[in-house]
Amino acid sequence: MSMQHRTQRTSEVLTFSPATGSGRRKKSRISCLCQIGLALGALAGTFGIAQAEPTVSTALTPALQPASLPAADAAFVDDLEKRTFNWFWETANPKNGLVPDRAPLPNGAASIASVGFGLTAYGIGVERHYITRQQAVDRTLTTLRFLASLPQNDHVSGAAGYKGFFYHFLDPNTGLRVADWSELSSVDTALLMGGVLFSQSYFDHDTPQEKEIRDVADKLYRRIDWTWMKARGPWLSMGWMPPHTFLPSDWKGYNEGLIIYLQALGSPTHPLPAETWKAWTATYENQWGDFQGHKLLNFAPMFGHQYSESWIDFRGVQDAWDRAHNVDYFQNGREAAYAQRAYAQANPGDWKDYGPNIWGLTACDGPGDAQQVYDGKKRHYLAYSARGAGRDYILDDGTIAPTAVGGSIAFAPEIALPALKEMRARYGDRIYNKYGFLDAFNPSFADQKSYWVDGQQLGIDQGPILLMLENWRSGLVWNTMKKNVYLRTGLERAGFQGGWMRTKTATSKSVGQSL
Repeated sequence: MSMQHRTQRTSEVLTFSPATGSGRRKKSRISCLCQIGLALGALAGTFGIAQAEPTVSTALTPALQPASLPAADAAFVDDLEKRTFNWFWETANPKNGLVPDRAPLPNGAASIASVGFGLTAYGIGVERHYITRQQAVDRTLTTLRFLASLPQNDHVSGAAGYKGFFYHFLDPNTGLRVADWSELSSVDTALLMGGVLFSQSYFDHDTPQEKEIRDVADKLYRRIDWTWMKARGPWLSMGWMPPHTFLPSDWKGYNEGLIIYLQALGSPTHPLPAETWKAWTATYENQWGDFQGHKLLNFAPMFGHQYSESWIDFRGVQDAWDRAHNVDYFQNGREAAYAQRAYAQANPGDWKDYGPNIWGLTACDGPGDAQQVYDGKKRHYLAYSARGAGRDYILDDGTIAPTAVGGSIAFAPEIALPALKEMRARYGDRIYNKYGFLDAFNPSFADQKSYWVDGQQLGIDQGPILLMLENWRSGLVWNTMKKNVYLRTGLERAGFQGGWMRTKTATSKSVGQSL
């Protein structure tokens, strides 16, 4: 991930200096998501931003079906998915399977979250005939064997993790903690496990190699001591720093933490108690409400609606909180996408090019900590930051992140696909290269004789584009994860009912998969 994990993105405002070549982050720590919302709300005037009044709510239009696409649109979707897949396939270290946080960045760190998205990408590559199944087996097995072989201890250096968790950033060659600023990350470990559990359920052939994939995946998941990460009360901490310091923020409020708690509830070795889910969802209430004419659980950056949903099909399945509010997490992501689009159309900050097909705010790179005059006003721009628009907060400096749209395509393809096409058509090869969309661009920020465009792609931004494209087109990732007994157990213990959960699904073949 980019410079501290993304809900360290929500608990920190972060900047990145490419000049270091090391991926080091400068951190300005804020205590938690709610506090950053209040702080950013107070700063809104600095960015020329005002909260727009909610518009009248209208019914969302029916979702666009992949089979109904015109030939030109289908070709664009094919091209984007293949290019995005190639980022994972070609930037990963073939010797150990580690995937970079971002590329190109010489001597940059590997990200364990990127590895999780990469492991999932390989199954997509097989089904789309980008690679053979044997190629995917070889890369997956290399990755899992390497992760399982790395030392786990509480030393400041010389380890890849502790208690089954992994450090957020690893040396791309040795696999050890890259530097003393890299935290043992609960969310990044969960995103890694998304890919590990996908591999366990996808590779279901009765061969020695695929059986080993299932067994090593099982070992990696079972050894995570979720109960140890409970630093305060029922909550999981966002992370830990050696030798004995838990990060000050816990997983509370609606965010990408869905997948963390579901994995922790589903553990056969170190599970959290079932009542943890109810306690966690009880912290949602301040985020529920109207924004731009849409009622939803608000989380300003789009990544909070995309990470868990990249692996888990929430269509029609509800926990007790959902049932009480007549919603599910999939529909909530759909509302969030529409609300962001409506925000861009309202464009309270008067940023260049915003409109129905140019939108998308999430944590991403930016032009840098700088001031420029745009549209007659002095504006403050940011480097890497948790941009977003919601009832909880607005942070908007005119920087558009294609992943905010691409990662929403399974939620709302009828608005996401036209936006992706418009970005590609309007800005061309400046923002679209051999690996698909570059991470971010800002039409309002003058950069030499043109506007600012990032020079890199990030694994945690490429991942939602790829996984959600495939979920929309075929449901592959969602359907594979439905077969995983650990994920299903986590959902059941959390109280999810309805939809596809009414039907028992076959579990993936694994000697270790018994509860």
